[in-house]
Amino acid sequence: MDLKEFNQLIKNEGYIPAGSRAFSFLHTMAIEARKITMQINTSMHSNAELQALFSALIGKPVDDDFCLFPPIHTEFGKNITIGKSCFINADCVFQDQGGIFIGDNCLIGHQVAFVTLNHGEAPINRKDLIPKKIVVGNNVWIGAKATILPGVTIGENAIVAAGAVVTKDVPANTVVAGVPARIQKNI
Repeated sequence: MDLKEFNQLIKNEGYIPAGSRAFSFLHTMAIEARKITMQINTSMHSNAELQALFSALIGKPVDDDFCLFPPIHTEFGKNITIGKSCFINADCVFQDQGGIFIGDNCLIGHQVAFVTLNHGEAPINRKDLIPKKIVVGNNVWIGAKATILPGVTIGENAIVAAGAVVTKDVPANTVVAGVPARIQKNI
């Protein structure tokens, strides 16, 4: 299985049974992602070096204005897409098997978690995986320790307050906060 086939399977079926070929592919990709994140996280790098390592991690180039403060954590890596002029602060988690799409000019606070996987509810299916993509629009600011759950879209110019747990879509030009996150005001 390759990345294209895996992503097509997610799109068509939206479900990864434990023990399947796709499930094994996840483990193979996790090993590759850990190798690169260990390089990122365990020594000092220039911004250009971090850009090159992060580009290798996600399998596509980032722009010259991309900035990352390590450490960073991911179990997959290749399903992360980053727009132009983005900043990712320290200790973020990208569980990107379902796909994480971040627009241009986004600010990601420290310890933000992007979670694209759920598990089957029935005990017999608990190890099965249900991936859903996360989409972050342009000019979004996500505060420290926020958690973005599977299937969520955050609209352009939105602000997610620190510590928020985003369980449903966030409209453009709004500020959300709380657990679960709710609209606090319009921008």
